[in-house]
Amino acid sequence: MGTSEWVSTSMPYLTPREKGQPDTWDAETAARGRRGSQRIVHAGEIAAPPEIAELLGIAEGENVVVRRRVMYLDDAPCELTDTYYPVHIAQGTRLAGTAKIPGGAISLLADLGHVGARVQEDVVARMPSCEEREALRTGDDEPVLQLTRVTLDAHDKPIQVDRMAMPGRLQRLRYEIKIG
Repeated sequence: MGTSEWVSTSMPYLTPREKGQPDTWDAETAARGRRGSQRIVHAGEIAAPPEIAELLGIAEGENVVVRRRVMYLDDAPCELTDTYYPVHIAQGTRLAGTAKIPGGAISLLADLGHVGARVQEDVVARMPSCEEREALRTGDDEPVLQLTRVTLDAHDKPIQVDRMAMPGRLQRLRYEIKIG
């Protein structure tokens, strides 16, 4: 593995953190001797895009709360992440604001009574939009990996959808699955 490649696993991002612990991105990068940060570029209610509405099980155009972030690794943009929540879960909470959430959004969701029990992830390679290419500082011919994650509660109700775009040349996703 080259030093410019980043290997990421999903599991730490699905588990609530203890009070006072750094968020998962900060902890993961620090453990590897790197520096991770993020900038929240937008938070609030929007009309759900068609695919997000379908994944959340709501009507197309129904409002959702979205948090849009740019993730940085050693000051270089490495991921664009949009996280969508049903309005009934996130409206009026810190999820709808641009301030950093102590312990991360997963911990706040758990505090609000919404705990993930199952996750579905889809990964595709695609060419980035002009805005994504500019934000991620990629070349015209560089694809991105798009990871779409749906987190469902114990009743199989979606509580969160994440859509991430990452430069393909920098990423390797690792999935570990316990059998039995």
